[in-house]
Amino acid sequence: MGIKTASLSLGVASVLFMLAGCANTAPQAGAVTEERLLAAEDDPDNWLGHGRTYAEQRFSPLSDINEGNIGRLSLAWAVELDTNRGQEATPIIVDGVMYITTAWSKVMAIDAASGETLWTFDPKVIGAKGADACCDVVNRGAAVWEGKVFVGTIDGRLIAIDAGTGEKLWDVVTVDQSKPYTITGAPRVVRDKVIIGNSGAELGVRGYLSAYDTDTGKLAWRFYTVPGNPADGPDNAASDEAFARFAGKTWNGNWWEMGGGGTVWDSIVYDPEFDQLLVGVGNGSPWNHRARSAGKGDNLFLSSILALDPDTGAYKWHYQVNPAETWDFTATQQITLADLKIEGKPRKVLMQAPKNGFFYVIDRSNGKLISAEPYTEQNWAEKIDLITGRPVEVPEARFADKPYTVYPSGIGGHAWMPMSYSPRTGLVYIPTMHVPLSLADDVNYERHPGRWNTGVSFLAPPEGSIAGDTPLERRQALAATNRGTLVAWDPVKQEAAWKVDYDWPWNGGTLATGGNLVFQGDGRGIFHAYTADTGKEVWRFDAQRGVLAGPVTYRVDGEQYVAVIAGYGGSMGMATETDWMRRPPPRGVMLAFKLEGDAKLAPLPAAAPRPYVTSDETFTAEQIADGQRWYLTYCSICHGGPVNPDLFRSPVATSQQAWHAVVIEGALADNGMISFAPWLSPEQAENVRAYVLSEARRKQAGS
Repeated sequence: MGIKTASLSLGVASVLFMLAGCANTAPQAGAVTEERLLAAEDDPDNWLGHGRTYAEQRFSPLSDINEGNIGRLSLAWAVELDTNRGQEATPIIVDGVMYITTAWSKVMAIDAASGETLWTFDPKVIGAKGADACCDVVNRGAAVWEGKVFVGTIDGRLIAIDAGTGEKLWDVVTVDQSKPYTITGAPRVVRDKVIIGNSGAELGVRGYLSAYDTDTGKLAWRFYTVPGNPADGPDNAASDEAFARFAGKTWNGNWWEMGGGGTVWDSIVYDPEFDQLLVGVGNGSPWNHRARSAGKGDNLFLSSILALDPDTGAYKWHYQVNPAETWDFTATQQITLADLKIEGKPRKVLMQAPKNGFFYVIDRSNGKLISAEPYTEQNWAEKIDLITGRPVEVPEARFADKPYTVYPSGIGGHAWMPMSYSPRTGLVYIPTMHVPLSLADDVNYERHPGRWNTGVSFLAPPEGSIAGDTPLERRQALAATNRGTLVAWDPVKQEAAWKVDYDWPWNGGTLATGGNLVFQGDGRGIFHAYTADTGKEVWRFDAQRGVLAGPVTYRVDGEQYVAVIAGYGGSMGMATETDWMRRPPPRGVMLAFKLEGDAKLAPLPAAAPRPYVTSDETFTAEQIADGQRWYLTYCSICHGGPVNPDLFRSPVATSQQAWHAVVIEGALADNGMISFAPWLSPEQAENVRAYVLSEARRKQAGS
């Protein structure tokens, strides 16, 4: 598909592995032990954990590639993937072998020097579970430990794979698969336990974290992040004591009917110095505090950082970023450990830039807040009170009485794209976003179990708050303010050292290196290198598809490589239309660079015109209005961007029978397009078709 490289088709994976074995280059993952992970800081040739070391700083001291010779960096190899869905994985590199996960929870082992595929593993996920993924069928990475590769799957399983052969060793279901749980995050391994969370808060689930025996897959412990139905009694879980003692008292109403939320979908960090897991917890279900908990209580442990005992899951301490969370302000964003000198004293801290726009420096020995300042524009809080640790909120920001245009919004000032920290410069490199949204209390909130449940109305900005006479004009004016920024943040001074601005918000994860470089991709397909101390751009590469995942660097046979997985998708690829991408994205690709690399990416073929569908059918204004309501309720979140089919261009919309087969009968369930019969009547589904055809006609007339 347009790549001139060492890439080989997935169909010959077994042959490749046999050849690799004959060449004595089989994966050596058995060398990954507790001792080696604890000493990963002194092993720069490899990238052994999700953030390279347990501290998850995403910094490498390698400096063979540096600001002086970066102009000679070029493509070494590329491996094309089998789908154009979003790619968010951070590779793991162990002794010359790269392990990556791809969309639909697939796993690949690749020769890290040549790009030859050694094996592939397809977990054969339940395709219909793709409809339960809020933000595409992505996967952010694997964990490697004592000869095994661990991966969480979109249908809620945790799988152990033989690192040398790609054969499945064990497979456990970690969730109730009848509920809209998914897994997109990377597992972590601590001693003999592999730790995994889950996703699905928007759709109505109860979050938790689980630990499994690495050899057998047997459940070791579980910690729920929100309480269950009091009538059911204790869970017989590690979280029981905390909920009985204090956390359960922070909830009100019938929160359990929609699960409560609090999914642990990304950051899980092991802190060896205090022998604790540091866990980022997500938003509530529904988002709106008034709809979720009768507007009462802090709702622990939503939007919190939890410290747990890694052996038992026992509660140690917590810090709640947003008490009574109501904006989708998760605290799941990357947690980074560091030793900083603050006010002349050495402090062992954790650092986080969560969605809410404040950068937190916290004493990781006890969870006490040290400092918190805005790393990006925000208008929901006056400050974070350093004595209480609580935000001093702008009262209007809770949109109780009238709409409020809030930033950051639930998109986040910083989302899943990983930040990095360089001990050399003392700076944290944060991919930030500015995407304001106008929110209002959904006073007519209707529960839709298994679909999005926010309790929030997304409105045009109030009249007079932004230029524009009509709601559509005000929406467009607000969207025109969207942008992204790479911020080099000084965590001691709590201020920006430098910034790089992008003209749209989707900028990718970062990597800092000893060569005074910061690598970062962007959603428009450019992979950049900047000087770490000043932010000067010194190199770029056109990947021809969005680059949002976290880059890595490693060394094989004395040669340094920089690698990143490219593939536009995720929430923005499903829900956000862009002028830049008027066609389905090309397939993803795993890219590796070195000095004097000689591989090439062939140009993509020209995009074929994609006309809007046309039909002579007529519908009543009532049908179209009803269809618009259900389209915005159920369809736009997945069909608003270039990744999934554009319904306004879909020929299925021109056939009542075909539309019914897909929307009501679930003819494409294996592709993630489930039947909507539990939520829509056949008449309502037909009204959605009426709206789609009417809107396609309007768009065609305006194009």
